[in-house]
Amino acid sequence: MATTPAELPVRYFTAPDGVRLAWREMGEGRPLVLMHGLFSNAWTNWIRYGHAARIAQVGVRLILPDLRGHGDSDAPHDKSFWPPDILAADGEALVAHLGLTDYDLGGYSLGGRTTARMLARGARPGRAIFSGMGLQGMVHTSGRGGFFRTVLEGIGTHPRGSAEWMAEAFLKTTGGDAQALLPLLDTFVDTPRAVLESFDMPILVACGAEDNDNGSAEALAETLPRGVFVSVPGNHMSAVLKPELGEAIADFVHH
Repeated sequence: MATTPAELPVRYFTAPDGVRLAWREMGEGRPLVLMHGLFSNAWTNWIRYGHAARIAQVGVRLILPDLRGHGDSDAPHDKSFWPPDILAADGEALVAHLGLTDYDLGGYSLGGRTTARMLARGARPGRAIFSGMGLQGMVHTSGRGGFFRTVLEGIGTHPRGSAEWMAEAFLKTTGGDAQALLPLLDTFVDTPRAVLESFDMPILVACGAEDNDNGSAEALAETLPRGVFVSVPGNHMSAVLKPELGEAIADFVHH
């Protein structure tokens, strides 16, 4: 199992607008593109706590991008590089770059929402995964966007122990760039309930039992024609530290 980022070499490709984007790979088998959450990166979200290794064990080729503005990907400050739905467009560009046709697609939190945007724009994976995400976070993106705007605009001023302070602390551990992440918040696009109801592939909704950051995960699963809800231990931050998250994903893509 990889224990340092150097053990999984970073690979790069260039998005249509010239931004250089990074990804890592682990395992062999059916491709699964798995995206991380806001302020995080592929290493922190998927590799560091063993989820990637667990999923790879069941015969999966894991493709783990660093979203634009995160990790080893470029983090442009110019707003022209942050049009609506840019993360979904980047995901589409990665799928095209790798020539994937028969694959699965998913993500945690912002990665899950980006998965939904890719589906809404025409991506057709065999299976999809919305983890760390609830119905409200899909249909009304500005709610959480407002919270993160407060975090980024008030760096260094948040009361110790507050939710904003915790988010800022996490941003520091991942080396996030506030000047790139602020324009990212303006790229979020809502996915209406009627569109969610049109997603016809099996979709796993795996969420921490104490995670209500993005509304109800159970309601999201119920909205999807073939939604499968799995509760894992933890809240929005701590669920990523628990092996049950990787187990739930491995079990879903293995069947």
